[in-house]
Amino acid sequence: MRARGACAVGSKDPARPGPPPLPPYRGDSHDEMMTIVNRTQEPVLVGVDGSGSALDAVRWAAREAARRHARLRLINAFEWVPMSDLGDPRLAMNYGITSREVLQDNARVFVDDAAAAAAQVAPGVEVTGDVLTGYPVTELVAQSAHAQLVVIGDRGLGGFTGLLVGSVAVALAAHAACPVVAVRGAVAGGPPPLDGPVVVGVDGSPTSEAALAFAFEAAAMRRAPLVAVHTWQDFVVDVVMSPLLDWDAVEVEERQILAERLAGWGEKYPDVQVQRVVTKDRPAHALVEQSAGAQLVVVGSRGRGALPGLVLGSVSHALLHHAKCPVAVVRPDAADDPR
Repeated sequence: MRARGACAVGSKDPARPGPPPLPPYRGDSHDEMMTIVNRTQEPVLVGVDGSGSALDAVRWAAREAARRHARLRLINAFEWVPMSDLGDPRLAMNYGITSREVLQDNARVFVDDAAAAAAQVAPGVEVTGDVLTGYPVTELVAQSAHAQLVVIGDRGLGGFTGLLVGSVAVALAAHAACPVVAVRGAVAGGPPPLDGPVVVGVDGSPTSEAALAFAFEAAAMRRAPLVAVHTWQDFVVDVVMSPLLDWDAVEVEERQILAERLAGWGEKYPDVQVQRVVTKDRPAHALVEQSAGAQLVVVGSRGRGALPGLVLGSVSHALLHHAKCPVAVVRPDAADDPR
């Protein structure tokens, strides 16, 4: 539900003068068979909450919107419970309206500050903003149906970013209708890196095609090299059987798997330099290591396990806590999501 008086960036209060407001965002209608090409007409969406981490996410998203020739949409969402719902009508009469207006005013300030930060790094990008009433993650998932990318910080003031790390990140990546990027720095609380390669995890399953598509496009837009990482011991081997295995033969087979997954992408993106990394390691550990010095790491939302939600959780959870650069989680069927 949209908060009363929700406004475009630049108008904190309809009753007070201010700079001319930008046109309000209007979501376009789409068929259920939405494709990635259709999504290029949609904005890059950022959740803001007034924190420094959220402003880092806004700056990153503004640069990304410039690369994609896309609009940038800023949203803040807050939960508001009418005081009458708490059982005392006197609270509703005395504090209900005032408390909601204060929350709305604060939210508009957050959005305006975020717009100013975006204008500093990408002045040519069209920016709109909205203040919404509702649970932040739920609102972000709902609005992702009209976005080509959702961007959010990795820590904050209890709004979007404060809730991201952990199980909520898995839920957001599992239900958002487009890829999700969590903006992290090389050090905790630091700005995200702006150069270096794009790193992508390739697990050998068809679902990693979506992550590869996103990663190749990201590398091409940045004119950056791509590091394709494939690990081949993401399973437990009995200590008795381990010496009996022909590990050289296993490595050859795993290299062939990566080669097959990369086949065709070089023709589509001939200017992208690709480095192949095949290693005997856990996927989360390998990707965290490769994220050092990278400007983006990309992972798919499903893996080879029977419980894909747990696979997503184990890898993405490690990246969200330990990656040294922004993390993109790509859901393979997001483009076909009927929402």
